[in-house]
Amino acid sequence: MEFEFSEYSRQVQDVMHQFMQRRVLPRNAEWHRLANAGEYPLPVIDPLKRQAREDGLWNLFLPELREEESGTRLDNLDYAPLAEIMGRIPWAAEVFNCSAPDTGNMELLHRFATPAQYHRWLRPLLEGEVRSCFAMSEPDVASSDATNIATTLRRDGDHYVLDGRKWFITGAAHPRCDFAIVLARCDDHDGSGPHHQHSMIMVPLNTPGVSVERNIPILQHHSPEGHCELLFRQVRLPAEFLLGEPGAGFAMAQARLGPGRVHHCMRTIGQCELALEMMCERALERRAFGKFLCDFDNIRDWIAESRLEIDQARLLVLQAAWRMDRHGNPAARVAVSAIKVVAARLQTRVLDRAMQIFGAMGLSPDTPLAYLWTWGRALRFMDGPDEVHLRTVAREELRRARENRGATAVYFTL
Repeated sequence: MEFEFSEYSRQVQDVMHQFMQRRVLPRNAEWHRLANAGEYPLPVIDPLKRQAREDGLWNLFLPELREEESGTRLDNLDYAPLAEIMGRIPWAAEVFNCSAPDTGNMELLHRFATPAQYHRWLRPLLEGEVRSCFAMSEPDVASSDATNIATTLRRDGDHYVLDGRKWFITGAAHPRCDFAIVLARCDDHDGSGPHHQHSMIMVPLNTPGVSVERNIPILQHHSPEGHCELLFRQVRLPAEFLLGEPGAGFAMAQARLGPGRVHHCMRTIGQCELALEMMCERALERRAFGKFLCDFDNIRDWIAESRLEIDQARLLVLQAAWRMDRHGNPAARVAVSAIKVVAARLQTRVLDRAMQIFGAMGLSPDTPLAYLWTWGRALRFMDGPDEVHLRTVAREELRRARENRGATAVYFTL
């Protein structure tokens, strides 16, 4: 198992570091000023997107890029440190056309789109002309079990009719969000069993019957691009908008989530690195009871524990990325579940320590710490709650134990 980044990856990392320092960070205050005023900060993002594309920092996440498509082919292992760098500024991924949920949607379309779907939806996404969302979670069912999905897709001649409600749909409030990929229970399929009853369909958001009901705050944080509730009332869609085969939606959803989870986790690690840097600076500058904060043993313990935990999580994420590159996404399923739990818990722990060192300022919008803690807490639900991923890891351990049952008997001393 080798975690050495390629020479090309290191070169791209250097370019990314410089771009973030010279171009993105100087616009950070303006981005927040516009977002706080209720305006999506396109005047900040659009010039940066053009420059990032000129600098070769475009569509970095997609190993399957074709010759005619603009972007930089990197495997999962080489993309991981770039996602970590982007993660330090939560809005930066859009600058490089690497935002969730667009990345997962582009992967789906690359794998399953028809030629017509490719030109209508994938090409504009790859060019950064539009944004998209992925509509899976629902308010009335436990969406951690995707077989519960209740939104219906009914075949009606040359059309499908979509009815249902989705929520916490990231990106749906973005001014350029053009379409949703919707997972729904479909009456048009050949398979049997709970895992063959769902399909995915492309839904332009301007279709009659589609409405964005609200942008839901997350722990009182209101995202300008949205975590929205969508309502679909008798939405008529041409049959050619169906993505993939009828009844294949569940399997496609599982395939979509693997790489996206790695991206989330690496961005999380970048945010934890920033929090550690901030807590160390604060501890060196602030005095209490006649000493600098860094001279208190408990503060030093927090700093040391954060460094150990960040490095451990990074190694687990790189291991998952390496497995995906070498053996394919299905072979890395358990490793991806493990990092999803580890990274989300890491973020809330490290950010909590940083906020404590900053005191009341850590709760305010004067620093990014409160938002980053909020995002870490939300990450324990996104792409599956901790409990689902822990079950996946436990099942694999028990499977191996059953295969080797009795092997530990020789270690008993009686």
